[in-house]
Amino acid sequence: MKQKTTFICQNCGFHSPKWLGRCLNCGEWNTLIEEVEELVTAEYSFPASEPLLYEEIKEARRQRIKTKIEELNRVLGGGVVLGSLVLIGGEPGIGKSTLLLQVSGDFANQGEKVLYVSGEESLEQIKIRGERLGLRDGNLYLLAETNLERIIAQAEKLSPQVFVLDSIQTVFSSKLSSSPGTISQVREVANQVFRFSKRNGVSSFLIGHITKEGSLAGPKSLEHMVDVVLYFEGERDHAYRVLRALKNRFGPVSELAIFEMGRGGLKAISNPSAFFLKERPVEETGSVVVCTIKGSRPLLAEIQALVSATLFSGNPRRMTVGLDHFRASMLLAIVERKLGYSFAGEDIYLNVAGGLLIDEPAGDLGVILAVVSCLKNKAMPPDVSVFGEVGLSGEIRSVNQPLARLKEAHSMGFKRIILPEGNLSHLEKKDIPDINLMGVKNIKQALNIIF
Repeated sequence: MKQKTTFICQNCGFHSPKWLGRCLNCGEWNTLIEEVEELVTAEYSFPASEPLLYEEIKEARRQRIKTKIEELNRVLGGGVVLGSLVLIGGEPGIGKSTLLLQVSGDFANQGEKVLYVSGEESLEQIKIRGERLGLRDGNLYLLAETNLERIIAQAEKLSPQVFVLDSIQTVFSSKLSSSPGTISQVREVANQVFRFSKRNGVSSFLIGHITKEGSLAGPKSLEHMVDVVLYFEGERDHAYRVLRALKNRFGPVSELAIFEMGRGGLKAISNPSAFFLKERPVEETGSVVVCTIKGSRPLLAEIQALVSATLFSGNPRRMTVGLDHFRASMLLAIVERKLGYSFAGEDIYLNVAGGLLIDEPAGDLGVILAVVSCLKNKAMPPDVSVFGEVGLSGEIRSVNQPLARLKEAHSMGFKRIILPEGNLSHLEKKDIPDINLMGVKNIKQALNIIF
């Protein structure tokens, strides 16, 4: 076995034979750390695998394990797939460990054997959290260990159905001399857990830290290796938490689950639309409710706009929260060009209430109506909801899943919907709920209806 010294960028994984102040690949400064790579020269013999016909492959009798948290099952695509590897990331203190301890307790109560490994907390600390969460007796085994080889040995001995590692950045392999959390260590830990899960059919969960930019720490290959990538987000000062799927080999992507953090742990919110609209002000200017889609779920969200005279002459502010900043700037330019308004001396603030993120173009019409509502000082009717993509010519284009959006708005008590005329012409009358639909071709028609 030979050793080789190399410098690895902790941001992108770039290798360099010598130290550099700035990474040549990603451009970050002071991210190259010296690591010792061990090159194995011995030859290994791997068991040969034979190709099988598609018809000869038998399906497993039980493909998924469901938790008692239905919202988590939705995000995972119907439950945890046997032998899958799930990576959960999020800011410190957001509730990752709390969620997985709750899930571990659910699996243990169903008769599944669960091994929860913590590299950050002692067994006594986990016990205190478990008492607060109300965990019952079950097949839940706890292990406080940071050495990967010892962890895998205990897992092989116990043969659990569910394996949880909290967190991947705190565990190290004795095969490498680098520190825990480095690119090499994270890659090696993920690789060994991956092989253990696939070899034994164990459903595994990995908790990962995030960088200051908000991305998952470690090599990009970590996200490619796992089957599911979940991201836990939310403000620690607020009670709600949002769990979204960024990658899922066994279900839809961009699914979303909303939880409320309390003393007894995380509680799933089954009706997110009511949750986000419960504090919406009535008859207030600059407030518009839009019908958006998160994964396969329709969701109503409130877009707020504030237009005020700027204090910075010649340099007005454009601030967005929950919306794409560049797309919002484009929509403001459309309003100026096609409707004749001028924002040269105005500061404009756009916000999605509740901290929700709207990343689909169906919210374009809502942004424009919110800005014009505040500018004209006229409130939107409280029973109106909107959706539609806006093009550069001011036309309103069709969006996907219009029927699901309409049914969600109808269930929340909205009586009138402004939507693209292209969507209205393709809807069948027998499927449309008892609601007044107003199809529009461009933003001028939409403004004439409202104002």
